[in-house]
Amino acid sequence: MAPGGEQDMLSTEIVNKGVIESSGPNAGSLTFSVRVRRRLPDFVQSVNLKYVKLGYHYLINHGIYIATVPVLLVLVFGAEVGSLSSSREEIWSKFWNSTSAAHARYDLATVLAFFGVLVFTLSVYFMSRPRSVYLVDFACFRPDDDLKVSKEQFLEAARKSGKFDEANLQFQKRILQASGIGDETYIPKAIMAGENCSTMKEGRAEASMVMFGALDELFEKTKIRPKDVGVLVVNCSIFNPTPSLSAMIINHYKMRGNILSFNLGGMGCSAGIIALDLARDMLQANPNNYAVVVSTETVGYNWYKGKERSMLIPNCFFRMGGSALLLSNRRRDSRRAKYRLEHIVRTHKGADDRCFRFKGIRVSKDLMEVGGDALKTNITTLGPLVLPFSEQLQFFATLVWRHLFGSGGSGSNSSTTATANKPYIPDYKLAFEHFCVHAASKAVLDELQRNLEFSDKNMEASRMTLYRFGNTSSSSIWYELAYLESKESVKKGDRVWQLAFGSGFKCNSAVWRSIRTVRKPSTNNPWL
Repeated sequence: MAPGGEQDMLSTEIVNKGVIESSGPNAGSLTFSVRVRRRLPDFVQSVNLKYVKLGYHYLINHGIYIATVPVLLVLVFGAEVGSLSSSREEIWSKFWNSTSAAHARYDLATVLAFFGVLVFTLSVYFMSRPRSVYLVDFACFRPDDDLKVSKEQFLEAARKSGKFDEANLQFQKRILQASGIGDETYIPKAIMAGENCSTMKEGRAEASMVMFGALDELFEKTKIRPKDVGVLVVNCSIFNPTPSLSAMIINHYKMRGNILSFNLGGMGCSAGIIALDLARDMLQANPNNYAVVVSTETVGYNWYKGKERSMLIPNCFFRMGGSALLLSNRRRDSRRAKYRLEHIVRTHKGADDRCFRFKGIRVSKDLMEVGGDALKTNITTLGPLVLPFSEQLQFFATLVWRHLFGSGGSGSNSSTTATANKPYIPDYKLAFEHFCVHAASKAVLDELQRNLEFSDKNMEASRMTLYRFGNTSSSSIWYELAYLESKESVKKGDRVWQLAFGSGFKCNSAVWRSIRTVRKPSTNNPWL
């Protein structure tokens, strides 16, 4: 048995129930096996202290400067003013009516030197600050209605393909029924027709449809010419042809020859935020520029026709979809942009062998534990950047109290000890008005809602995106933001948290602040 609290992290499942032993001392008897596995960590009981210390060291260091600089300025200016007479007439007299011209010139030189240093300091400060990155607009691709597929149609197509036995068909049926996916998601025609869709030709056709569809809509929305784009970042995990997807876009739109193009592959469902981070870095190094980020995944090319159940699950969840973003670092674009990028926090657990072993397109039960650990690391790193000071102070005070009095003696009251040992988890609802959590599956969203103590309203965009479009991989967080915009939920000053996770194992966060109230779009929104 696992000692102490480890038992709470384990769950049991009866497998191979009703098997009759053919030999041995139990021959002829019914037997069963019990499988023990770890659950997703309960964030309320598992906060990693080192990440909390990292955040509070950052807060305290900057807090000292914030508290002391104004005091020093007041003292310096007080000393300067105090060295002169408190009378206004005497101050003017000292500068302009002094009997000693040399003394007056000395005072004037001091003032000019002070203002020179001030101007120089401010200039260096503003020039060294990172440039603001604005999201001018974005677009999400909605396929034609003839590509819609219901759960029953999906199962019928799988049966007609002849690739799956009855046991695997029933397994896929159970997965679909519990998936949270509706009856209007999209898959390529080749899958429904039973054709071989895992070919380079079919992959290029699907990628072209999704990427060009999203980009056509984006350029129409923003009135930007493709030749005006200076940075292009494309991410697609599995399908990576040569010439690349970014080269396909450059050729299709005849973009300029000195464009900075990047093609990210094999980075999972969180690659959209990784591509966003790369585009931000490129904009920091290239002023007065536009960047386009395209996030997609090809469904047909990744279609699995085997019998390994961990690889059949993605067939049930992943659907067609893609997004395109237009980013700008031009100050004049702040007037028409929708959002300003505030923070990006990336967490990579690839150094851990447990995380790294999740390769390819498959889903395992251990994925919940690995994903929970990466998520915990990410949100505890993000917390000091976004949480109100009062919330951080309460968190820190609870942490100190737990460290000093949490051990408890043998005669201490059990309920008091449990309360002292329970860390205070910051309320992230105080830091954000809107949440866009990667729509992986219903089970994943349920676990996240429970551990982060989100309301149904907080999770509405994620659940609706999963129901209407399925798991569209790295682009799902943009379908969720489009959902919020279609309901006119985003007001000026609102903060949006996009949270994505994927293979590797990676967990990434992006924080946006709304520059203006987003009105309900009349066209070009996938939810209309």
